[in-house]
Amino acid sequence: MKIHFFYALGASLILAVLQVPSALASVADIQSLIERGQYDAAVKMADADLSASPTDPQTRFLKGIALAEMNRAEEAISVFQQLTKDYPELPEPYNNLAVLYAQQREFNKARGALEMAIRTHPSYATAHENLGDVYARLASQAYSNALQLDSANIAAQSKLALIRELMTVSTRSGTATTVASAPAPEPVTPRAPVSEPVAPTTPLPPPQPAAPPAPPAAVTPPPVATTPPPSPTATPASDSAQSVRSAVEAWARAWSNKDVAAYLSHYAADFDPPGNMARNAWKAQREQRVGGKPGAIEVSLEDLDITISGTTAAARFRQHYRSGGFNGSTDKTLRLSLDQGRWLITQELIGRQ
Repeated sequence: MKIHFFYALGASLILAVLQVPSALASVADIQSLIERGQYDAAVKMADADLSASPTDPQTRFLKGIALAEMNRAEEAISVFQQLTKDYPELPEPYNNLAVLYAQQREFNKARGALEMAIRTHPSYATAHENLGDVYARLASQAYSNALQLDSANIAAQSKLALIRELMTVSTRSGTATTVASAPAPEPVTPRAPVSEPVAPTTPLPPPQPAAPPAPPAAVTPPPVATTPPPSPTATPASDSAQSVRSAVEAWARAWSNKDVAAYLSHYAADFDPPGNMARNAWKAQREQRVGGKPGAIEVSLEDLDITISGTTAAARFRQHYRSGGFNGSTDKTLRLSLDQGRWLITQELIGRQ
């Protein structure tokens, strides 16, 4: 039996502590190397950055992930242990310590680390799920020990068989523990096709005949009243929000399907690439990372919050990314504008901004 854990990429929480936007470009480069499986290069880049800023938690955190992926467990444990001392309010380092302890079959240490993660962040679902896996493993060991002492213990046999079946089902279904529950290929939120409402067209009333000219001494007759044209029906805010939601979910779905053309079609002509990157360079990079990446990609969104101001909108959410052996989660903000009936992305930002 094997408990399936993955490393929690908690860069967004660390960024929220630091509030240093200038560090994003370097961190993004290291994260990109990890996503592509270039762990040695990621460690070297992290070490170079840490030589200038040795306490930077983002870089240290990503270095720990790369070391863990390279099976340099003791070095990774040292990185995460020090992070828990320097930033005890963050749950991710505790979670990753538990991952490494569990791989070494030190389940009591894993349990302690996960309990600390939950204590710092009671709503951290990953730690709760991992803790359940650790308890299952501890129970399996206890029932196995009981059967060694009494092989005829029917109750222990039944309970051990049940735990093994549960863990086998978890392995087959691929519900590996990530920063949140494993994303499904389709976003969770139900979608209904929504198009921009069109104001109903009502024909204008025919013009009233003009009043005959009045004699010079006569009193001017009152003007002939005409029926004003009906005002266009305003688009309900809820419909606009649903349109934005549908656009964002379609963007994530195209990414998951590795449909490069559909993915890029969600970006506006005036999209501002991050890090002052040229549009052509950004496009080439995204084509490689979306369509050229081997294996399956799964992207899901959580806690999607939408605000609209006229023809612009902001979508803030938690993004879960899964590809091969890499699983990551980060807060993200998309800024969109309405262009010929479509909501298109003009900015893509890390964090809820």
